[in-house]
Amino acid sequence: MLDTNGFQIILASGSPRRKVFFEQMKLPFQIKVIPVNEDFPFGLNGVEIAKHIVHQKADAFLNNVQEKQLIITADTIVWHKNQSLGKPKNNEQAKNMLMTLANDSHEVITAVGFLQKDSWDVIYEVSRVTFGVLNDLEIENYIKTGSPLDKAGAYGIQDSFGIQNITSIHGSYSNIIGLPVPQVLKKIKEIITKN
Repeated sequence: MLDTNGFQIILASGSPRRKVFFEQMKLPFQIKVIPVNEDFPFGLNGVEIAKHIVHQKADAFLNNVQEKQLIITADTIVWHKNQSLGKPKNNEQAKNMLMTLANDSHEVITAVGFLQKDSWDVIYEVSRVTFGVLNDLEIENYIKTGSPLDKAGAYGIQDSFGIQNITSIHGSYSNIIGLPVPQVLKKIKEIITKN
C-alpha cells in the first residue's frame, strides 16, 4: 500500500472502473460523490469540455476541503467530428452514437482534477480509437446488454463488443476505460511527497 504521507484521498467518482483502477494502484482511498450538472458552455472543444466538467465536479467540494485532503475528480468524453459524445440517455441515442463511430476514428479524452485546500490542478490525456465496420445486429445485441448506457460514446473498450470491433488504439488504454492511470499515479505521488 502506497504511503500517502497523512493525506486522505477521496475519489469523487461513482465509476466502478475508476474504483478498480484506484484499488489496483494500491492507494488507500474513499469514494464520495456529489452529483453535479455536467452541462458545458457552447463553443468549448474536446479537452476544454472535459476540463470544464471536472472543475464543476470539484467545485461541489470546494467549501468542505480539509487540510491534507486530496479530492480527485474525473470526466471522460468521446470527441468525434467536433462533437462531444457523453453517456447516451437511451437506447436510441446509444445506437446513433455507435453508428456514427463505425468505420472511423475518434478521440477519448479524460480530464482529472486534483483539489486541495489551497490548490487546484488538472491533467488530461487523449487517446485515439478506430472502429471497424459495425452492423445493425451487432449494435442492437450490444445495446440489449445495457452496458452502453453508462459509458461515454456508448461503448466500453474492455467489453466484448469493443474487443471484437476496435481495430486500433493510439495512446493510453486505461484512459479509454476512464482513467489515465500512470499519469494520475505520478501526479498523486508528486502531491503527497511535496506536502
